[in-house]
Amino acid sequence: MTVAQALRDAAAALEATSDTPRLDAELLMAEALGVSRSDLLLRHMDGAVPAGFAALIERRKLHEPVAYILGHQEFFGLEFRVTADVLIPRGDSEVIVEAALAGRSDAARVLDCGTGSGALLLAVLNGLPDAQGIGIDRSPAALAVAQDNAERLGLSDRAQMVQADWSRPGWTEALAEPFDLILANPPYVETDAELAPSVRAHEPHGALFAGPEGLDDYRILIPQLPKLLKYSGVALFEIGHTQAEAVTAIAAKAGFTAKLHRDLGGRPRALELSLSQ
Repeated sequence: MTVAQALRDAAAALEATSDTPRLDAELLMAEALGVSRSDLLLRHMDGAVPAGFAALIERRKLHEPVAYILGHQEFFGLEFRVTADVLIPRGDSEVIVEAALAGRSDAARVLDCGTGSGALLLAVLNGLPDAQGIGIDRSPAALAVAQDNAERLGLSDRAQMVQADWSRPGWTEALAEPFDLILANPPYVETDAELAPSVRAHEPHGALFAGPEGLDDYRILIPQLPKLLKYSGVALFEIGHTQAEAVTAIAAKAGFTAKLHRDLGGRPRALELSLSQ
């Protein structure tokens, strides 16, 4: 069997699992061959099928995300290592990076709350060559992934990863002076929300779920921002597409005004918070 034939069969086998079965099959075949997808399509379609390809397809048939199988995911033009200890960075979250770079291009100190893979923090630091940043997470395993990504991207001299849990007293003590820019992609999924099996069964629940309304972490974290954020600073929070009004109300109660940012699909995706004048 040739690679081309195996790709056709694999795409058909993945139709029940994936919205992008052919793309998934091509990415996994490229991984098995140790080449890029473009190189696969240009040079290897008539070649022999590598021995490891079938096992990768079986993993995908069980709804394991392609990013976890590959061990990496592209985000904002950068490649990040990902494991099942961190959420997979998604293109919709890039609006936070874009808003951060546009709104506080002069930021010297950046804080990322719930850093996971480090994607938000490291993408922003990559665009702000004079800035220093701290990424916090309650998961030591996630912090290890973030630290590895900082080193891979040549940003470890400007990015510090710190274990901290904003639901516990005293978590801000290791953060020193206030920040010009705060980033946050906290858990915001409702506990009983319907999720694709690839998400619910494989991505870390602690980074997904936040109570019956998906608002628990906003209610905890946002009221603590005034002691973390410089008066002229900005905080950018990712939100669920139905949560803009509720999170804006939480922010207003804490003394913030909110500006909405939409993702490429036109859906509410982030709130830019600044202290009310």
